[in-house]
Amino acid sequence: MRLVALSDIADMLGGVSRTRATEITNRATFPAPIDTVASGKVRVWDRADVEAWIKIHRPHQTPES
Repeated sequence: MRLVALSDIADMLGGVSRTRATEITNRATFPAPIDTVASGKVRVWDRADVEAWIKIHRPHQTPES
């Protein structure tokens, strides 16, 4: 399993701002983070889950590998 944090997701979404990435990751349709690190302040997601979400909800974007 490869993990991604918010900054990685921002890049995967085409270089959106961290603020915009936060808005997107807070959507009900976005995969839930699998854990938090740094005293519960940093959320991390499974890269495959995020890539699958992008493929369905933003098909015009191709996630970086």
